[in-house]
Amino acid sequence: MPRAIWSGAISFGLVNVPVKLYSAVSRKTVRFHQLNGETQSRIQQKRVDGQTGEEVPYERIVKGYEVSPDRYVVIEPEELDALDPEKTRTIDILDFVDEDEIDPIFYDHPYYLVPGPGAEKAYRLLLDAMEEAGKVAIAKVVIRSKESLVAIRPAGDVLTMSTMLFHDEVVPVDRLDELPKADKATKTTKRELDMAEQLIASLTSDFDPEKYRDEYRERVLDLIERKAEGEEIAVSAPPAEEAKPVPDLMAALEASIKAAKDEGEDGKGARKPARKRAPAKGSSNGSGAKKKPASGRKAKAGSARSASSKAASSKK
Repeated sequence: MPRAIWSGAISFGLVNVPVKLYSAVSRKTVRFHQLNGETQSRIQQKRVDGQTGEEVPYERIVKGYEVSPDRYVVIEPEELDALDPEKTRTIDILDFVDEDEIDPIFYDHPYYLVPGPGAEKAYRLLLDAMEEAGKVAIAKVVIRSKESLVAIRPAGDVLTMSTMLFHDEVVPVDRLDELPKADKATKTTKRELDMAEQLIASLTSDFDPEKYRDEYRERVLDLIERKAEGEEIAVSAPPAEEAKPVPDLMAALEASIKAAKDEGEDGKGARKPARKRAPAKGSSNGSGAKKKPASGRKAKAGSARSASSKAASSKK
């Protein structure tokens, strides 16, 4: 069972809603240890002075910020402590905004917020009100001495909270040197656009998170299990991938559409026709945006997909 990693309260106006914070992610990365290839013993990491080569005891290690090559400003722990944000137990809501105003690139790590003891009614009131208004709360919270900007949104019967990047942490698009510029060479024709849309339509289906698996991780786990059972593994180097010439765009689109149609006719991956969703139903998936209603009152936000998708780790 997951354990709460933080407890406090959501604060907006004069209302406080006690909540507990749970991570919405359980990483399934396969981690390896470094071993001595001859003795199979774990390798130990030691802190060594770069000039003398001698090991440095932990109590003699200080923090330094490099201001120029090999020149550091040493910062004492108490100096950093004096700058720590005030350790509060509140998630202070600053603004309510429309979800489609938030670029998904700003989202970082997802969490769940559940009501604290005796806060079920206030929690449900906040959740329902946000759902009715179609709004996302932008707030600040201090967790483990770090102040974070967060976005809180309703997702079915639970409030989710995603930490966010600050605006100066996102690389501006205009700093990408190789970004193609719009000119006559890159301008698309009506026929090319129609065929690209037809290809997208032929590949359109409902999002099912269980459909996608980390196949590389499954192969690694299978390899570990087979080696643990004493199986000899024959290793062959994968063929070198050759650079492919840029295909003719129209020919590639036509071939892709034909392949998608053939796949559907064979019954091996028939896809649903593209369908437009009603604008009143937003899709809160922790990183996407929902559409505003065309007119009238803001519609309820749709249920979000769970940020903690089931990890497939079945053995072959």
